[in-house]
Amino acid sequence: MIHKIITGPKIRGIKARAQFAAAAVTVLCLSLVLTVLSPTNLQAQWGEGGKKTEIKNDKKEVPLKHGAHRIGKRTDPEMDRWRDYGLGEFIHFGLYSILGGDYNGMHYNGASEWIRSWNKLPHDVYDNLYKKFDPKDFDPEAWANMARQMGVKYVTITTKHHDGFCLWPSKYSDFNITKTPYKKDMIGPMVRAFDKAGIDVYLYFSVMDWHQKDWRYDLKTAADTVAFNRFKTFTKNQLAELLTLYPQTKGFWFDGTWDNSWKKSGAFSDSLDQYLKKLHPGLIIGSRLRADDYGNRHFDANGHLMGDYEQGWERKIPKDYAATRGNDWDCVMTIPENGWGYAKTWLGHWKTPYELIEMLAKCVSLDGNFVVNFGPKGDGTFRKKELQTAQQIGDWMQVNHEAIYGAGYAGWEKQDWGYYTKNRKDGKIYMIVFNMPINGALKVVPGKKGHIKNAYLLQDHKNLKIEKLDGNAVFIHLEQKLQPQPFVIVVEATMDGKALDTENKHV
Repeated sequence: MIHKIITGPKIRGIKARAQFAAAAVTVLCLSLVLTVLSPTNLQAQWGEGGKKTEIKNDKKEVPLKHGAHRIGKRTDPEMDRWRDYGLGEFIHFGLYSILGGDYNGMHYNGASEWIRSWNKLPHDVYDNLYKKFDPKDFDPEAWANMARQMGVKYVTITTKHHDGFCLWPSKYSDFNITKTPYKKDMIGPMVRAFDKAGIDVYLYFSVMDWHQKDWRYDLKTAADTVAFNRFKTFTKNQLAELLTLYPQTKGFWFDGTWDNSWKKSGAFSDSLDQYLKKLHPGLIIGSRLRADDYGNRHFDANGHLMGDYEQGWERKIPKDYAATRGNDWDCVMTIPENGWGYAKTWLGHWKTPYELIEMLAKCVSLDGNFVVNFGPKGDGTFRKKELQTAQQIGDWMQVNHEAIYGAGYAGWEKQDWGYYTKNRKDGKIYMIVFNMPINGALKVVPGKKGHIKNAYLLQDHKNLKIEKLDGNAVFIHLEQKLQPQPFVIVVEATMDGKALDTENKHV
């Protein structure tokens, strides 16, 4: 088009030449815009406010056989259910629970479930702990009841940690609970108890296995490869066994997949993922299982998530929505600074219930779930302070769960007083307030087209005074400026006179 204009008939007169120049510039700009907006030059990038912006990307994708097989989120009913959980629980229990981080009068400063790797504890001493494993006070109904009162919607249970000890009667390993004084299966009773309490069950499974003779950290020789091939068959058999024994299982939480041996097994981990999902349709598996053709974990060489949700947020929370890349994700969090299994001595800071509730609110506000870990003692009971923490979280959830369950990212400008969440079905906005301003006024900026119509306290449905500010921002005033605990305000809003959209769209 530009070529025809430039080589067309001779242009006469200043006015005609000016018109020609303007037209040429317009066409040139349009051509450049179309080039930049070409699909081959675009890459979606999540920005603040949950808006998807487009940036130029000349990088070609790397051909992969075992990279991500899906771009974007799963939208099936099972994944929708996962997305709406909000609050979860993790339970770490095993042989390490007997020692509680101590051996021979010495304290191991690392996470207690890693104590077998401590050079002051002989391996044979640890590996013979199964002869002492007898959690006589284990009560799966009590465990499930604690979680239910806490407001938990899903639980992840350790079936086998890095030490290789199985809490179920695996026919593929003699290092299992039937060889202990306890003798009975623990996983089955837990699965049934939590399922009965209305709590979905996920099974933790460590691929790395310190007890299994065919495990390798790396594959440096042909013999290593032969041994590790046997190990992969062993792993596949155990996972199929778990799904067969416990069909209520909703998904797997994998661990111990960071060593070179597994990173070099991308084809196998890919086939294993597909095998398990064929065996158990709807199964949910996070991003820790697979490696791609080049050994990348979580995200493949092209930056695409390999898994149904991102599992990279261990004991940390995304800074903002942009950091989530628009993926499903959850955060698993310890109550102490670190340590998952039972430890007699907890070093460092113990998180308070309100700290954990604030982490929960932030995770949900960024479209994630929050999972709190508990480490029962060797006798099968929880320490008193853990029970108190669960109870206090549950007391808060009983009043304010509406702002957590089925809620996610709202897309409104964050304020210092706390976090917004948005119900995915009815579009209702919740303000979860942790930091009350001295003047008792909470600023709300609902976006360019949003207008606040009403606001009330969730706990008693008392209407609150709304003061209009410049633009469409408002102050929501509270008569009682001092609040004894975090609280929730429900906000009713419209978008340019229309009811707030009920879909949590990130576009």
